[in-house]
Amino acid sequence: MSEILTLKAGALGCALAPDVGGSILSFDRDGVALLRRAPQDSTDPLDMASFPLVPYANRIAHGRFVVDGQSYQLPRNFGDHPHSIHGFGWQRPWHVLEQSDHEVRLEQTHDGDAGWPWPWRAQQHVRLNEDALEVTLLVQNLGDTAMPCGLGFHPYFALDADTMLRFHADTLWLSSPDMLPEREVPADALGDWSQGARVTGDRLIDNVHGGWDGVAVVDRGDGIRLTLTAQGADWLHVFRPPDGDFFCLEPVSHMPDAINRSGGMATLASGATQSLSMMIGVREI
Repeated sequence: MSEILTLKAGALGCALAPDVGGSILSFDRDGVALLRRAPQDSTDPLDMASFPLVPYANRIAHGRFVVDGQSYQLPRNFGDHPHSIHGFGWQRPWHVLEQSDHEVRLEQTHDGDAGWPWPWRAQQHVRLNEDALEVTLLVQNLGDTAMPCGLGFHPYFALDADTMLRFHADTLWLSSPDMLPEREVPADALGDWSQGARVTGDRLIDNVHGGWDGVAVVDRGDGIRLTLTAQGADWLHVFRPPDGDFFCLEPVSHMPDAINRSGGMATLASGATQSLSMMIGVREI
């Protein structure tokens, strides 16, 4: 990677890699990793501490969708996975607009192509204060016609045997074998996160929760509490690989494959904007 930006506020530090999908490399307190730290010299966004999701979040089934009677085909962008995933803002460089000791603004533009014909401009505002990391993602439709749009963040939280997670949501979507939402069930169908539960486990978790209230609390074994709050995200996608040392809490504006579901994804008029913000607060338990 050609450029690393560092932010500092009190005991908190953050490093970013604009060229690697506008990703966050690390978020630490006094050298202790609060998000999973990216390996040194990695240029893979999937190794990062967090990356932005734009112009859609999670999966679009087989990369195919229809808007106003016109069919479109996105490339598969996740190895041999059958679906397009996480948009494409995370796989392209972002550019620095301005920077200070504790905040930075990044920008990325898309001119339109065969897979996603609508041009747009996205900005990220990353700000560090003495007790929280704040990230705002904004996208503007630069085209002459309405554009489907979805946003999200993909932070990776460090995980130990004592990590506890608590959040409230209304529903849970069970997934098909190829990880598309298949059936809506009560939020506690696979376990009740609203009461707090350990995150470790030997089975895959890769499900989206609807009606999320915008708050998720992570209590770590080292006595640190991380509180994730979001605005513009009614959905929370939880991902934990079996027996892994990380898990993801992804605040997103829509469910997976929403573009292929009636009313599932927002539409931006020409010149209109959509935004989503995430804050990760840090305190002792």
